[in-house]
Amino acid sequence: MMDSLTIRNAEVILPGNIQKTDVAVSQGKISAIGKGLADCGEVINAEGLFLLPGIIDPQVHFREPGSTDKEDLHSGSCAAAAGGVTSFLDMPNNNPPVITVQRMKEKKQLAAEKSVVNYGFFMGATPDNLDELNAVENVCGIKIFMGSSTGNLLVDDPLVLEKIFAGGSRLIAVHAEDEAVLRDNMVLLKDIHDVRIHSRVRDESAALRATKLAVRLSLKYRRRLHILHLTTEDECDFLRTLPREHLISTEVCPQHFTLTAPECYEQLGTLAQMNPPIRTRRHADALWQALKDGIIDCIATDHAPHTLAEKDQSYGKAPAGMPGVETSLPLMLDRVNQNHCSLQQVVHWMSEAPAKLYAMQGKGRIEVGHDADLVLVDLDLKKTVRNGDLKTKVNWSPYHGMELKGWPVRTIVNGKTVFLNGEVDKSVRGREICFAS
Repeated sequence: MMDSLTIRNAEVILPGNIQKTDVAVSQGKISAIGKGLADCGEVINAEGLFLLPGIIDPQVHFREPGSTDKEDLHSGSCAAAAGGVTSFLDMPNNNPPVITVQRMKEKKQLAAEKSVVNYGFFMGATPDNLDELNAVENVCGIKIFMGSSTGNLLVDDPLVLEKIFAGGSRLIAVHAEDEAVLRDNMVLLKDIHDVRIHSRVRDESAALRATKLAVRLSLKYRRRLHILHLTTEDECDFLRTLPREHLISTEVCPQHFTLTAPECYEQLGTLAQMNPPIRTRRHADALWQALKDGIIDCIATDHAPHTLAEKDQSYGKAPAGMPGVETSLPLMLDRVNQNHCSLQQVVHWMSEAPAKLYAMQGKGRIEVGHDADLVLVDLDLKKTVRNGDLKTKVNWSPYHGMELKGWPVRTIVNGKTVFLNGEVDKSVRGREICFAS
């Protein structure tokens, strides 16, 4: 495996412009950008391809430790590589949950041994682990489940939330659904076992109420806040009213603006069930507009795989969540081909913004001195998403049967090719992402 390479003739997405040029890589870093560079190591002729900074997925659930029948850090990272994702941020609702310094150390060791792309982790908040939250080193943030979802982490007491927001400086990321609203709705709808009620159980008011509480605490304590997987027009409208000097960012998942209710539930059943839920076209359109307006800062997938056998159960028994790390970039490249957005916007939403929001060192841009995390994409390549052809261990997608135009063809992590010609080099190992303190 070479320590250096030269990529020639690609259309390179640079900060501020697209330029047909060459990029040289040495010792895992971008060493030069420009025409006529001397050959250095492996030479890749990328004529007709676009070179993007590696995609960063800032919210995945790779299920290790605890549920490795669904996914693990190796299989999940292979799926990431196949999707052009060179770095991921993984959630703490494992079994056991990652809520102590020791468990975080153990999880990082697993990733060092198994992950083919770069990795970072959230620390999980509980009502009584504030000391651990503040003591853990080099994590992307603290994850708070304000409403119950997959796993057993829940912090819904306003006094405890206030204590966490007041008691430190690290970024807080919230799953913003109000637990009291969820419980009341579940009581009202407990005898209905039709998945089409999912967005009524976890309704717009649950999302808005929790988002408003988190924002209030962020503003009160000047605490950096990231709102995960936004799903409602109501939240978008509320975020538009924030004072100029706030410390709040948010994200959206592709499924929340590409799939809509009730059609997705009628076509996919419980495969479409996730938390927060997929909603109607009105919300999908509002999310897309808010993303383009800069109200929503970045794209994440909330890759949350469950086996088909689990998902095939009736509503009320089937778990919530769906895979997505492998298809997020193709979905967005397809939108570029449909003239819904530009390639520069995709790079901003999926590379530059996540790197900046989480203060990742050396990530998110094609720039001399930055890590050589790169992805070559063919905007003309058409492929159909097929269950059984995916790298994720559960091997299904809500987009099964959909033809998408625009796919990654080579993924490079720290200067080493990890994905090429449809295959993952499973010997490559990523590195722990460094977060500026």
